[in-house]
Amino acid sequence: MNIQQMMKQAQKLQAKMQEDIAHAQEELGVAQVEGVSGGGLVSVVLNGHKQLISVRIDKAALDPEDVQSLEDLVFAALQSALSGAEAKHEEVMNQVQAGLNIPGMDIGQFGM
Repeated sequence: MNIQQMMKQAQKLQAKMQEDIAHAQEELGVAQVEGVSGGGLVSVVLNGHKQLISVRIDKAALDPEDVQSLEDLVFAALQSALSGAEAKHEEVMNQVQAGLNIPGMDIGQFGM
């Protein structure tokens, strides 16, 4: 294989990689991950980019005498949602990497 053929092949690979990453970013933007705590008293929803979509707090969790418990529930639900969003991110980026079929290349390292 000559240098010109190698350059053309590299350009095609780069274009495919950019297209796959753009598709992955779109998929992460619409993905929704929910974190729940307190048996459903608090719910937090994030997208695959870890952006907050919504927070829901059941009235049963509201106790003016015990604000700390509500804070703990919100924190736990958010941590759960963040873990789920991170897992979704890894899943999507691993699919991109697998589609490229380049051994030893970790697409997830680019923080997308």
